[in-house]
Amino acid sequence: MPLPATLSLPLRRLRVAALVLALAAPVAAAEPAGVAFRQALAEAVAERPVASEVYRDRAFAPIWTADTAAAERRRAALFEALRGLPLHGLPAADLDGLTARMAAARTAGDLARVEAALTAQFLSYARRLGAGLLTPSEIDTDIERTAPRPDLAAALRAVAGAERPAVHLRGLAPQSAEYTRLMKARLELGEIVRAGGWGPEVRARRLEPGDSGAQVVALRDRLIAMGYLGRTATARYDAAVVEAVRRFQEAHGLEVDGIAGGATLRALNTPAEARLRSVLVALERERWLPRERGARHILVNLTDFSARIMDDGKVTFRTKAVVGARSPAGKHTPEFSDEMEHMVVNPSWYVPRSILARDYLPKMKRDPNAAAYLQLMDGGGRVVSRSAVNFNAYNARNFPFNVRQPPGPRNALGLVKFMFPNEHAIYLHDTPEKHLFDRHTRTYSSGCVRLEEPFEFAYELLRPQTDDPEGLFHSVLETGRETQIDLDRHVPVHLIYRTVRARPDGRLAFRPDIYGRDAKIWTALAARGVAIADAEG
Repeated sequence: MPLPATLSLPLRRLRVAALVLALAAPVAAAEPAGVAFRQALAEAVAERPVASEVYRDRAFAPIWTADTAAAERRRAALFEALRGLPLHGLPAADLDGLTARMAAARTAGDLARVEAALTAQFLSYARRLGAGLLTPSEIDTDIERTAPRPDLAAALRAVAGAERPAVHLRGLAPQSAEYTRLMKARLELGEIVRAGGWGPEVRARRLEPGDSGAQVVALRDRLIAMGYLGRTATARYDAAVVEAVRRFQEAHGLEVDGIAGGATLRALNTPAEARLRSVLVALERERWLPRERGARHILVNLTDFSARIMDDGKVTFRTKAVVGARSPAGKHTPEFSDEMEHMVVNPSWYVPRSILARDYLPKMKRDPNAAAYLQLMDGGGRVVSRSAVNFNAYNARNFPFNVRQPPGPRNALGLVKFMFPNEHAIYLHDTPEKHLFDRHTRTYSSGCVRLEEPFEFAYELLRPQTDDPEGLFHSVLETGRETQIDLDRHVPVHLIYRTVRARPDGRLAFRPDIYGRDAKIWTALAARGVAIADAEG
């Protein structure tokens, strides 16, 4: 791969320096010069365990600074990869400082320290591309993700022996289709930002079919610039504009009515820079996810209020979801990955202590018979009569009973729950509150994820292990008894949070930052040196 013009001269000077060192002394002195390089390299990497291990195994022979065509290809590939870090939404590398050190190299010790510096840059590149720049839980305690841990020693050994080092370096980034599409979107949005965005904002409170005038023209022009409307000279809110607005609304998770109301206009007027920030955050989030998601897996996107079953990269089932409330009284649904092991048909609901303290115990103190559909259970699982309990003698900390709602159609969990046991006590479940699925923003639960079509979800999960999944499910349901159905194969579950997804057709689908997590991530990325200006270039 040819070197960037700005880098070729320093690298050539590095090769010359190496040749001068090798040729300036008689043959008998060649080995001591090699020893000097190796000793200096051993010292330079002594505090870096990965580099020290790899170089020790190769007798401290150089990877980058050897006077060979293969080493030159590795250098060129590394510099090209480092130059491309902003394309991934990562901070730019200090290439000027690195090339200055290379140009100034004159002694074996100089070359060894350059060798160590190039390796440090490679390891940083591999770590950031493989695991991301940030530690998820440090940004928000509800982001319970352990980013993948790339095998840095293996990566360094591999690039040292790679015939095509540039291909190897590109392969260190996530190879998912979503990451590839986000990278393409990053490039396209960078061009739009550099060109000045999508044009003037639409300064109206509401526009609807039949309207005309300057603001309809602004709406038209913005829809054209965004790719939702073909070229047209109309100044009226005609059928073509209606359809374009509907397409825009569908892509942004808005009510699809073809009317440019407040929420639609706010989304339309969101600047390209803000959309680019969302893509850069999404790239970081993609680096946090497991590389192997599972040939079959469940994907719950909290911002999209949806749950999907994915088979070999394709959606085979999708249903609406309700997620954790945004209010102080609610509980944000966390992000994490686990494995679904079983479902419980006709479940009981054991009231969480937080909900008991907030909602039910105060009511029972006022009226011992409040919420009569709930049972008090002692430590042995026996039902306790409320008449035998002085509720005013207890508080949330010392209340000695569990509170249970028996199975039934009015149970808070509905008629089935789907379990992937985890420390957060989060699961997917049915709900009797079906009216909530008619809303576009569905943040009403106490943290768990409610499904609009739980029975159909169960059928899909059971399909691989029975010829009659519906019959099996309903034969258990009709008993009315709480029953566990194990999944023959556990199914990975990924609760993710994406305010932007790159669809296979090339369009971007945006969603609101319902819990403010992406704003926190962007603040942290910017503090670490990620810049919109770099992403534009």
